[in-house]
Amino acid sequence: MNSQLIHVYLMPGMAANPTIFEHIKLPEENYKIHWLEWQIPDYNETLSTYAQRMCKFIEHDNVVLLGVSFGGILVQEMSKFLTLKKLIVVSSVKSYHELPKRLKFLKITKAYKILPTSLLGNIDLLAKYAFGETIKKRVDLYKKYLSISDKTYLDWAIKQVVCWDQEKPNTDATYIHGDKDVIFPHSCGGNCHVVAGGTHIMIITKFKWFNENLPKLIMA
Repeated sequence: MNSQLIHVYLMPGMAANPTIFEHIKLPEENYKIHWLEWQIPDYNETLSTYAQRMCKFIEHDNVVLLGVSFGGILVQEMSKFLTLKKLIVVSSVKSYHELPKRLKFLKITKAYKILPTSLLGNIDLLAKYAFGETIKKRVDLYKKYLSISDKTYLDWAIKQVVCWDQEKPNTDATYIHGDKDVIFPHSCGGNCHVVAGGTHIMIITKFKWFNENLPKLIMA
């Protein structure tokens, strides 16, 4: 029976740990969920090289690979080195064309090199960067989910998002986006499953939608 299991690997978003997926539940008779975690990159490591390194954590063949936000960018890069059953990209971008103007500006000016990432140990600032929201009443939530404040990682991650060069959407990917996503507001167009009321953290707040729809999308 175990040989029939579909293995589903989940990659969290920037600075987030995989507990963002704690409410994602799939039928255990058909699916086995595996959480992936961010590794601290080498300072000048390319996204492609990092993606190859992350592929070493995929221990099964023909898996489902799902990534959220920056994790969605990463899994698109990882898919170039893997044979997948399904690639699912959540709350992310399909190409660099969908990056918001503020991020394109950072690339043009190279201002991403001087962002005060050392201040992102402040959980409120980190939440703003990673989730698009200040903490307000969610301080415990963000302390739980945002655990990576290493400056090398944050400098590297911001640069990889800003400088991502994918020209066209991956035609093999299933894209899922919320219509209230303020981090990536231009990603609902094209071949995309749009979640009504979904924000950038809908993997947490809309987990019931994912639990209901992921099996159908995986088998589509």
